[in-house]
Parts: sequence; structure tokens; C-alpha cells
Amino acid sequence: MPIENDQGLRDILTSVRTIALVGASEKTSRPSHEVMEYLQRQGYRIIPVNPRLAGKQVLGEIVYADLSSIPEPVDMAELFLAPERTDAVIDQAIAENIPVLWLQIGVINEAGAERAEQAGLKVVMDRCPKREIPRLNIAS
Repeated sequence: MPIENDQGLRDILTSVRTIALVGASEKTSRPSHEVMEYLQRQGYRIIPVNPRLAGKQVLGEIVYADLSSIPEPVDMAELFLAPERTDAVIDQAIAENIPVLWLQIGVINEAGAERAEQAGLKVVMDRCPKREIPRLNIAS
């Protein structure tokens, strides 16, 4: 079962420092851009992931094509993708031993979440850290 209780969410959001944001966009009007900017302001290191933008920069960070291309450890993979596009990324997160998998609001993949949990990842689904951080009163 994905983590839904406040303490579990708080534990994740206070322990992760480096987040791979899959589905990052250079367009300021996109929710992924807005969330990336917010999380950077909260002190998180956000590594954007988008094969279309690989090698370019978004909000001062180099964009990588996929999770396996990131040359440093990542604490959490946050997915801004259509649910039908998440399976391969979930499998990459498992292969890369990324401790936390966070599926954004509206990104629901029950089978993928179960696979990730069975592999030992903590999973959050259908939630947004930009909403959870102020709701849980997490200071930056």
C-alpha cells in the first residue's frame, strides 16, 4: 500500500534531499516546472529528467534523459508522467535502488506501485509534495 499517513509523508519529505523529477519541463506554465521551482526554494536538490531536454538546463540544473543517466545518488524519483508511461520509469527506479517513488497527483499505477514496494521502495501515489509540505508544516 502506498504511504498515505501524515507521519509517513513527513518522514519522507524531511529525509530526502535529492529528487529526480521525471517529466520536467522548461515551460514555466507546466505544473512540473512550478513544483520543481517550489522544491528548490524549500532546499531540495532537484535533478530534472526528460529525454527531449537531455543536456539542456532547467532552473539551473542539467537535464538527464532517464534515471540511469544521473551520475549521483538520488533519494526520490518524482513522476510527472501519464500513468501509462510510468512502468518503464518505475522499473528504472527499482534497478537504480532509488529509496522513494513519488507519483504525482493523477498519476496512478497500482501494479507499478506494488512492484516498487515489493522491491523495497517507499511509494507515495496521487499526491503532490508542493501541497504536502505546507499542509504538514515542514520547514525548509
